[in-house]
Order: sequence, then C-alpha cells, then structure tokens
Amino acid sequence: MAETVSGTMVDGRALYAKISWRLIPYMFLLYIVAYMDRVNVGFAAMDMQRDLSFSNTVYGTGAGIFFLGYALCDLPSSLILRWVGTRVWIARIMISWGVVSACMMWVSSPGSFYLLRFLLGVAEAGFVPGMVLYLTYWFPSHERARAVAKFMTATSLAGVVGAPLSSALLKMEGVAGLHGWQWLFLFEGVPTVLIGISVLFVLKDGPDVANWMTTKEKIWLRSELQRDQELYGAAQHHNLLDAFRLRAVWIMAGVYIIIQVGVYIVNLWMPLILSGLARGEGSGDASVIARYATVPYVLAAIFTVVVGWSSDRSNERRGHIAFCLALAAAGFAWAARAQSISVALCAMSLVTIGLLSTMGPFWALTTRMIGGAAAAGGVAVITTVGAVGGGLGPYLTGRLRDATHSFAGGLYLTSGLVVAAAMLSLAARRPGRLKTS
Repeated sequence: MAETVSGTMVDGRALYAKISWRLIPYMFLLYIVAYMDRVNVGFAAMDMQRDLSFSNTVYGTGAGIFFLGYALCDLPSSLILRWVGTRVWIARIMISWGVVSACMMWVSSPGSFYLLRFLLGVAEAGFVPGMVLYLTYWFPSHERARAVAKFMTATSLAGVVGAPLSSALLKMEGVAGLHGWQWLFLFEGVPTVLIGISVLFVLKDGPDVANWMTTKEKIWLRSELQRDQELYGAAQHHNLLDAFRLRAVWIMAGVYIIIQVGVYIVNLWMPLILSGLARGEGSGDASVIARYATVPYVLAAIFTVVVGWSSDRSNERRGHIAFCLALAAAGFAWAARAQSISVALCAMSLVTIGLLSTMGPFWALTTRMIGGAAAAGGVAVITTVGAVGGGLGPYLTGRLRDATHSFAGGLYLTSGLVVAAAMLSLAARRPGRLKTS
C-alpha cells in the first residue's frame, strides 16, 4: 500500500519486500557459514575425542572457551564496526575466523584445542550484533521480527546443511593421511575466507549508499525509521551510555544468557547425546548421528519464520518469547528422560524449535528501544553476556557428564533455567515505558 511521508509517495510494502530480497539471502549465507564454523566441532566431537583421547571435560571446556574470546572482544568489535562501516568490518571478521577455523585441523592436544577455540571466538566477535544492528538501518521495528527471523533461520539451516556436509567429510578418514575431522575443519574454513572477501564487493553500508534504491525510497525510509525511533524511545536512548543504563537491556541480557546456554548445549552436545542412545540400538557411527541431527534444525527453521511473522502481525513480543521458552524447557526435561534415539530426537526438536524461534521477537523487542551508538552497545552487551552462557552450558554439561555418567542432570538443570528465562521475559517492561536505572 502506497504511503506518503514528507510529501513522498512510496509503496512501503513493496519497498520492504525489495530490501528483504536484496539483503536477507546474502546475510543468510554469511550467517550459515558463521554458524557452521562455530559449531562444527560438535559434529567432529566423537572422532576427535577418540583420536586425541579427549575427556568430556576437555571437549566441553574447548567447546565453551570460544565464548571467552567472543565475550572479551564483542563490544569493542561492535563499536569498531559502527565507526568503520559494516562492509569493511564484517569482511575482516569473516576472513580472520575462516583462517582460524581451518587451522583447527592441526589440533593435537588440549592446549592447542583451547587456544584455537579461543582465537575463533576473538575473530568472530562482533558478527552477530553487527548483523542485527545492520538490519535496524533498513527495517523499522514493526517489520523487524520477520527480517530478523528470516536471517536467524540460518542458525537452523546451518544444522541442516552442516549435518550432511559434516557427515560426508567425516567419511574422508585416512585420505591424504588426514582424519575425517581434519578435512571437516579445512573444507568448512577455507570457503569462509572467500565469502569474506566477497563482502567487500556485495554489502552496502546503509540505504544512503544503496544504488538499487531511488532517491524517493531513501527519503521515505529515512522518515519511517526516524518516526519509529521517536515512537518507541530509540530517539531518546541514543548515546552509548544509555545501553548500560537501561534496565530493560540487562533484563533482556539475562534472558539471552539462558537462551544461549540452551542453544549451545543443543549445538555442541546433541550429537553426543544421540550417539550414546544410538550405540544401544547398534547405530552409533558419527556420520549416521550427523544425519539424525538434521531433523530438529529443519523443524526449527520453519517455526522461526512462523513465530517472527506472528510476532510482527500482532506487534507482540514478550508473550511470543515466553511461549517459545516454555516449549524449550519442556523439551529439555523430556530429553533427560529419553531412553531411545527416537524419543531423544523428538525432545531435542522441541528444544531447538523453542530456543531458535525466540530470535525474531527477541531482537525486535530489544532494538525497538535504542538507536545510534546505544543500539551498537546494547546489542553487544546482550550478545557478550550471552556468550558467557554459550561457554558455561557446554562446560557444565561436560563436567556433569563426567561426574554422573549421564546427561540427565545437566538437561534438568537447563530446563529449570529456561523456565526462569520465560518468566523474566514476561517481566520486561514495554519499550515505551522503560526508565533508566
């Protein structure tokens, strides 16, 4: 439907569709590559543990230490991105993490495993907040949940793409004297470098320099974004310090840290949880488990888009987040009791659907209330705090697994935490009523 802003007649619906088609598929590709490089260690885990004699504690520590590097560098990287521009900084991030990811093929000891996972976190820091911030340059908040959801389906489809790809690469065991997991890291790291180089030529820093938009469209979009910021408070919360003073930023950070605890238990431990049950059924091969692990991600990809659409259509965020988290909590508790791979797959599918479907309404709610440097800082604060959860979840799961010889304790604990996150999300104030603390 055509709308007039500042005397400029533009079909807003058509323009948002045009922007989506121009941006989302490419950003989607970038995030798939990012997520595969971040979690491919989960698919390599069983073979790495066997070949390198890593305990569950060593694996959980290495898987989680990625987030220490990420947390230390996420905020500085996000602020640098705002200063130098999205195009240059995202290219730098992707090229450097591709190099480190490929170097994972040379892991030979716990020390080298920890070091490279830490460096991978340092290299990738700033990518997710940068991408979320980038979407705020193009979409007002009432369009943002769908845009974020489409982009974030990459977290689901990375599992769909990564599982069969990892399965095929793991079968290259012994080729050229290398283990299958070494081929996995090499072939999933090198393309990241090449795609990072392409960012320099494809990505635009914002609407003002987009040569595929007309002058009228740029004026109209700029007015829409400004009106949205004034309506929901982003125009008033614009300075970097506002990101640290807003109570709601810290509430959402509390929700996000628990989401990330759950997400990375799924990403980094689900293959091993399934393999333990599959061995009892005579099918514990790593390539077979990689195929099983595709199912939850396929379902989550569908529901992520549906939840984002529903959240934008009703302009409601908190209830959608809480409902998705309730599903995930039920799934974790169910998985703790699973005695067969089919039941575990159903339970982990519920977990994956619940956790990943929160992303659209979560980021739409968060970015609605802050703008400018505060948006960069606020998103980075939340992802930095979330990185602590991403590291803590895999580590504690490994420790509890070694101590109890069961995943049940860690899964029950995570279920309780996710229930707390659901309640916390409902307690968040509406963006227009937020007060600084």
